[in-house]
Formats: sequence, structure tokens, C-alpha cells
Amino acid sequence: MRSIFRHRLLGVYEERVTIWNAGSIDEAIKRAEMEAVEYYSDLDEVEYARFSEAYAFDGVPEDGAEVFSLMRESKRPPEEYVRRFFATDDERTGSL
Repeated sequence: MRSIFRHRLLGVYEERVTIWNAGSIDEAIKRAEMEAVEYYSDLDEVEYARFSEAYAFDGVPEDGAEVFSLMRESKRPPEEYVRRFFATDDERTGSL
């Protein structure tokens, strides 16, 4: 499950990916959303953006297993696409 959180004091958004072993994608979403509420309620000035995406896969994740995939239509060339959506120079990497 990929979820988005806003850290108001830090002025950042957090994109968080979690793995859930569930009987269905609906069950995984329900459990992940419950955990998201717990996660942000324990942190000061953090809110859940109420945005989550799920990706279902078969089996147990092993080395190299794809655990999330997103396809977006764009006519941008690769470098511009990456700068627009992923490497905007606004990211904070490492620990908060």
C-alpha cells in the first residue's frame, strides 16, 4: 500500500509504502488505512492525506519481487519526466 502523509511542522509530504498479507485487496486496503490512522495519530502535526494506492501480487515477495507499479501517460522525455514527478530537488532523502 502506498500512502501519503503531510508533516506540517517539517513542511514535507511523506510517501510511505507498506506490505500487507491479506486475503483480498479490499482487506489489505482496510487494514492499511487503519494502520495509517495509527501511524499519523502518534506523530505531532502529521495528517493522512487520504490518498492510498494498492498493488496486489501473488506469492511471497522474494528478491527482486515487484511490490508496487504505477503507469502514467506522459509525452515528456525521460529526464524531464523524472524531474517533474520524482527528482524535483524538493525531496528529503535519508532520515527525517
